[in-house]
Amino acid sequence: MIDLLRNRRSARDVESRAVEEEKVELLKEAALRSPSSRSFNPGEFIFVDHEETLRDLARCKEHGAGFLSRAPLAVVVLGDTGRSDTCIEDCSIAAITLQYAAESLGLSSCWCQVRLRAQPGSGLAEDYVRELLGVPQHYLVECVVGIGYPAKDKPGHPRKDLDWDKVRVDRF
Repeated sequence: MIDLLRNRRSARDVESRAVEEEKVELLKEAALRSPSSRSFNPGEFIFVDHEETLRDLARCKEHGAGFLSRAPLAVVVLGDTGRSDTCIEDCSIAAITLQYAAESLGLSSCWCQVRLRAQPGSGLAEDYVRELLGVPQHYLVECVVGIGYPAKDKPGHPRKDLDWDKVRVDRF
């Protein structure tokens, strides 16, 4: 696991080739195995591989979503707010679980924040995605994780570049 963490990088540039169904199934399993507060499991997931829908998802906000139009796969991470008061946290954990699972399968990924982001024109990115995909109102749309094969090899961040001043022991 530590090697996976050392080597993983967010990738907005991915190859256009499809992700094999076996890997998609493993990603679905990883999402469903994600830790959840009190095992309420409010996370739900929409796996999108339709090109037109991916292009539409890429327009959910003005900046930081364009890469989704080039990804062969995206996972929309939703939270059922009626199931848990920790949807945001549980969905965030599920999203990173997906990203680590993707990396372990030789794929790259990148997180696209949706919740609390503006949609071009007017409105919220979350409402745009909700309408685009037919998501009921009581679900929050946390993020979209774009997934694909890396278009270029990016090395992980060197250990020496980590911000070690952010780590404390016993007290602030």
